[in-house]
Amino acid sequence: MSKIKTWSKLALLGLTTATLVACGGSDKAEETAKAETKAEVINWKMVTTWPKNFPGLGTGAENLAKSINEMSNGRINIKVYSAGELVPALEVFDAVSRGTAQMGHGAAYYWKGKAPAAQFFTAVPFGFTAQEINSWIHHGGGLALWEEIYEPFNLIPMAAGNTGVQMGGWFNKEINSLEDFQGLKMRIPGLGGEVLKKVGGIPVNLPGGEIFTSLQTGAIDATEFVGPYNDLAFGLYKAAKYYYYPGWHEPGSTMEAIFNKEAFEALPKDLQLIVRAAARQANAEMLDEFTALNNSALQTLVNDHNVSLKPFPEDVLSALKKASAETLEEVAAADPMSQKVYDSFKDFGSKVRAWHEVSERAYINAREID
Repeated sequence: MSKIKTWSKLALLGLTTATLVACGGSDKAEETAKAETKAEVINWKMVTTWPKNFPGLGTGAENLAKSINEMSNGRINIKVYSAGELVPALEVFDAVSRGTAQMGHGAAYYWKGKAPAAQFFTAVPFGFTAQEINSWIHHGGGLALWEEIYEPFNLIPMAAGNTGVQMGGWFNKEINSLEDFQGLKMRIPGLGGEVLKKVGGIPVNLPGGEIFTSLQTGAIDATEFVGPYNDLAFGLYKAAKYYYYPGWHEPGSTMEAIFNKEAFEALPKDLQLIVRAAARQANAEMLDEFTALNNSALQTLVNDHNVSLKPFPEDVLSALKKASAETLEEVAAADPMSQKVYDSFKDFGSKVRAWHEVSERAYINAREID
């Protein structure tokens, strides 16, 4: 047999073997993929404080559930329940704590009656912007404190959305002085509500689904909610005439995802990491959405619905800022955990504000130069 024929046969044999190996490898890869697909699906329930299909907040919860499902390749399937479908809006915390649902989506300041320190993790009057509160939570020790607050309730919290700076609220009368807050019944939760109380108003904590009717019927005199994007969708312009800014009470409001501790820790490590990554993604995505859509919604409110857009008078803001500082000191003094959180908040705030004086503020001022 010639050398050429010998090499030809060897080459053919090698090609055949390689093809078989490749086919075998392909079959194994396919089998592995099928096995992963057939892996046990973990079914969870998510309860939320938001009305069904509510833009930004409600859809943010839906998007988080979808992201977790897709990132886990279908290994975690989450059914989302809007407010009232499984539990009332303000019972989300308890439902997840006791395991009725494995996770929830809402805002930490709704639970101040159970854990006063929790409200620092939604928004602080005249406090952090979205960028600043995200930095504090994820790089300034805030998350560890938040976890410490929720640990006795069998819960694990994560930041899962931010609205950015909100609006000051909807009113049926003009706010020309601090005296105009006297006896004013306003839907305003969290620390902002405590400040309103200090200046003579009456704060009311209502879930989103009850706001419009309460304002329209006169059960409340005013309300804050989020910003133009949400407020337009809610039709609040039909129930109040004056729309005030800025949102001194909520300069960068964090939405939370809460998880039943036992359910979360029962997940394999890779799925735990996927859930955390999905929450971080949702946190950024919501802020992007609000930033992109608020202005067009505001123009619609003003130009199409004749809403009266008004700034709070400077002396009113000054008085509210003073009342806020006093309120924060009082809230902190009344509860050791609140004091611990507030100390961390103040320490981080002094550092980030110093930096922003020569970065964010300096740039914004420079941008306005003609």
